[in-house]
Amino acid sequence: MSREATLYYLYDPMCSWCWGFRPVWSQVKAALADRVEVVYVLGGLAPETDEPMEPEVSDYLQKTWRRISEQCEVEFNFDFWTQNTPLRSTYPACKAALVAREYGKERAMDERIQRFYYLEAGNPSLYANLYDLGEALGIPRETFIERIHSDDIAQQLQADMALAEQLGARGYPSVVLKVGDQIHFIRHSYTDVEANLQQIETLLAA
Repeated sequence: MSREATLYYLYDPMCSWCWGFRPVWSQVKAALADRVEVVYVLGGLAPETDEPMEPEVSDYLQKTWRRISEQCEVEFNFDFWTQNTPLRSTYPACKAALVAREYGKERAMDERIQRFYYLEAGNPSLYANLYDLGEALGIPRETFIERIHSDDIAQQLQADMALAEQLGARGYPSVVLKVGDQIHFIRHSYTDVEANLQQIETLLAA
């Protein structure tokens, strides 16, 4: 693996376009496994809040889900919108991913949150649900609870968000390739694996 080439994946576990990109990203990542180091960076879409989501935001997100389901090979369970009080709050899910990172389970947590949210109509904005997801991944429950509310996890989230901004995030997901000292923003396709690989391969060969 070349340590001179790093592929940054900038994401949020509750980003619906990240869910849409998952099938293609999984193939891109697998194809490049021996060529680049993949580093995940949390973007933190929305700060914590207990306030219900505004109706216009809810309507916009439901329309976005429909667009993604038409464009990408993923499904959504729209029961979420009638079975929950939606919150525009993704920091708790991001913190859960950071706790899982300490156990080498960040990707597993991200996928579990996405499936819980988009397929099972669960609400990952609520800490109680995240405690259950952490425990299901084999992280001791009391340790998970302590860590997710700790100051250093909050600081790590801020550090990840700062790095995402430094790398030039243009929404989420974003894919950024660093070769030596050069940083390249990848204009990723949500549907074409080869188009993504071609961009990256060209930059690696330059």
